[in-house]
Amino acid sequence: MSTSTPIQGVNAASGSSALTVALCFAVAVLEGFDIQALGVAAPKLAPELGLAPDRLGLIFTFSNIGLVVASLFGGWLADRIGRKPVFVGAVITFGLFTLATPFVKTFEHLFFLRLMAGLGFGAALPNMMAVAAEISTPEKRASTAAAMFCGMPVGGGSSALLTQLLPPDFDWRVLFYVGGALPLILAPLMIWLMPETFRRPEKNTRSESFMNALFADGRAAPTLLLWATFFPTLLILYLLLSWLPTLVTGSGLSAATAPQASLAFNFASVVGALALGRVVDRMGGRIPLTGAFAMLIVSLFFLANARDVGTILVCSALAGFSLLGANYALYGVAASYYPTRVRGLGSGASIAVGRVGSVVGPFIAGILLASGKTAADVIMYLVPAAAIAGIAVFALGFFKPNTSAE
Repeated sequence: MSTSTPIQGVNAASGSSALTVALCFAVAVLEGFDIQALGVAAPKLAPELGLAPDRLGLIFTFSNIGLVVASLFGGWLADRIGRKPVFVGAVITFGLFTLATPFVKTFEHLFFLRLMAGLGFGAALPNMMAVAAEISTPEKRASTAAAMFCGMPVGGGSSALLTQLLPPDFDWRVLFYVGGALPLILAPLMIWLMPETFRRPEKNTRSESFMNALFADGRAAPTLLLWATFFPTLLILYLLLSWLPTLVTGSGLSAATAPQASLAFNFASVVGALALGRVVDRMGGRIPLTGAFAMLIVSLFFLANARDVGTILVCSALAGFSLLGANYALYGVAASYYPTRVRGLGSGASIAVGRVGSVVGPFIAGILLASGKTAADVIMYLVPAAAIAGIAVFALGFFKPNTSAE
């Protein structure tokens, strides 16, 4: 009986492959813009809605809870009905709820909208990971994933850059008008231009159990190591994405410096993602990714102790280069440990565990700051988390990716 495996024609047709990467990159830009927009808008949004730091921390936290749930469910659903319909639906979802954000009047209203937008973000990410693996050859998976996902820091940096171009008294709602309208414009282009990259094999119509998908056939150790890498990585990442402007001003620098630090963090990470993705494809992930986490530890230490603008910007850039560079290269690596038939679920599970870290990070930062801890204290608490991620990714390098086409 013939089988229909992932559409290798997409990989063979460089035009279709490049277009798919471009569309995924655009989605990542919009996700990054929206995620960073809340942190950038917070200094104006919080006083208007009367949000204390711990309440603002709850908003950051529960927007990421939507990411946790949808990452797992979105990947599972895509393994059954295809990548494209789930992907497009996710983009429409986060566009609609982001566009509604400017109209919030209460903490509860903002809470609900960010939770629902998080559902859209979460469902999109495992599909991007799976698509990256399915349109690329094994020796280019990390580079392809990095090229897609580096759109997130471009979007995050654009959010911070927009605040520099607008008048100082700009309305924070502008960020969400832009961040909500653009996904709704992009969705029809995805329907029209993006091919489906997955077809379920006809000889394997029975669904594989969750436990077998993640832990059978030698996948237990790689799965657990991926989780041990993603959890602390996203804890650090989302704490910095959400709180970096606040942490910079908490170090005694002017509010004008805060968006500059976000710009340095986000745009340096684009270089890191592309560079590390290429190196990982050539050398494997163990040495480059372990080195990236070592660099992250050093940059966090100096960032915690920085007291001048130049050092803050350099350390923010190094943290972005190493942290997001490693994270996006890891997206390509992670998907390769699962066969095609469960790649969406495997990718989604890794993201879901990481998103638990993304929930914990901003929440902990809010509690620490509300309890009187300094910005330097919060940043230094991230160093052990970076060390755990580095150890886990080093161990992961001793396991070979899955080469099954089914």
